[in-house]
Parts: sequence; C-alpha cells; structure tokens
Amino acid sequence: MSFQNETTETGESIRQPQTTVPEDTGVESLGETIIEAENLDVFYGDEQALNDINLPIPEQQVTALIGPSGCGKSTFLRCVNRMNDLITSARVEGNLYFRGKNLYDEDVDPVALRRTVGMVFQEPNPFPKSIYDNVAYGLRVQDKVENLDEQVEDALRRAALWDEVKDQLHTSGLDLSGGQQQRLCIARAIAPDPEVILMDEPASALDPVATSKIEDLIEDLAKDYTVVVVTHNMQQAARISDMTAVFLTGGELVEYDHTQKIFENPEHQRVEDYITGKFG
Repeated sequence: MSFQNETTETGESIRQPQTTVPEDTGVESLGETIIEAENLDVFYGDEQALNDINLPIPEQQVTALIGPSGCGKSTFLRCVNRMNDLITSARVEGNLYFRGKNLYDEDVDPVALRRTVGMVFQEPNPFPKSIYDNVAYGLRVQDKVENLDEQVEDALRRAALWDEVKDQLHTSGLDLSGGQQQRLCIARAIAPDPEVILMDEPASALDPVATSKIEDLIEDLAKDYTVVVVTHNMQQAARISDMTAVFLTGGELVEYDHTQKIFENPEHQRVEDYITGKFG
C-alpha cells in the first residue's frame, strides 16, 4: 500500500477486498468494493457520532451519503482519509478498509493516505496563490514535477475549468467565482491522481448554475475515480449517484442500496418518511 510506512509494513492485516456487497446489506453485486466499514463506531468525547456502521463502497461509482444534520455523514467521510485524527476528542473503533487494508493500522501514514483519498469541502477553499500554483501544489509536494504544465492543464480539463481560465493561469484563484473556485479545488484534488475523491456538500454554497456544473463534473469523474459525496439535497443524490446510504439520528446507517431503489421503494419506513419530507 502506498500509504503505509515502509519501515513498519508487515502486510499482516491485508485481507482480500470484497468483490460483491455482503449479503446482509440486501444489495446486489456491484463489482469490487474499494472502501468497506465494518462495525465502525466513532465518538467525540462521550458522544457517539457513528453507531456500528457496515458499509461497502464500490469502485468507480458515485455513492451518496444522505440524512439530516448531525447524523454522522461528514464524520464517516472524515474517517476515510483520517481527518478525525486532527480532532483530539475523536475516537474510532471497528474497522475501515481500503482495498483490504485497515486504514487505522499503526503502519498507515495519514498524510500519504490523503494523497490517495482526496477531499473537497463544502466551502471552496483555494489557496491564496495563482490558479496554476493551486493545481500544481500537490504535484510539487509529491515531487511529481515532470511535465508540470501538462499535468496542470490535464487536471483543469478534467475539472471542466480549463477553457474558462487558460488565459489567466497566473492570476489569483481567489478572483474566480464561487463555482469556479470549487472546480479549482476539485482540479487541485485530482491533480496528484488519487483513487478516491470525497466531497462534503460540494455544491451547497453555490448557485443553481454552478451546482449543475459540479453535478455534471461528478458524473464525469466517476469514470476514473471512486466518488463519495455527502449531500443534504436529496434530488441531487437521486440525479448523480449510483448508490445511496441513508444515515439517520444517532449515527445509524438505516439503509444502503442502489439509488433508484432507495428513492422509489425503500425497505424502511423511516427512510421513506425522511425522503418524503415527513422529518429531517
């Protein structure tokens, strides 16, 4: 694993990734599972944020995490790239695998992991640098500077931003519109070529036109990456995702299935009530 410390790598905790979603989820085969939570619990001090989560996420598809505020969606996302390590009160129990490797084993380097698992946040957060330097930042950190111009252009093209900024690459990324800034952050995240892109409500701060561009981009990205997106917008989840996980109060994963099944014929009354707006 590229995100393990070479000096301590033993391989003892590597297991074969699931090739299908486990039977107890009630979900049909999806192809290879890239991320899998197994009896995952997360606490912030004495407060439990996630409660016994079992969730297999398929490779190169879009998985949406939906549910009311405070139900643990963003907490789960932060577990996948170990950002909860930065919160002193956070405690993670259970297992969380990436291609069969437990991400919380001692030999996993969280910094290296975040190069494999990129993150895009709710509010666009470009660096106070030029558009070019924003995209090149991660490449330079990883010393991937050969053909840097081509790599920057490729990332901007994949983020559907190149045509809008190709003549202003050396102007500040902060001068872009909100939607353009978010696509710049996506370009920055994909430039080092991660395997997974995590998105925490990437369009919630954007206008409808910019939101539509982000949604189109997410669908395109799933051709090359595994995308996991948190959203409060259920219509958005229905439009862009292949799979949907419904988290409800208490950090409980109540239902996980193909998106069409979740929205048209959910198994649980609580899920139907949430989707139809009876609560949440």
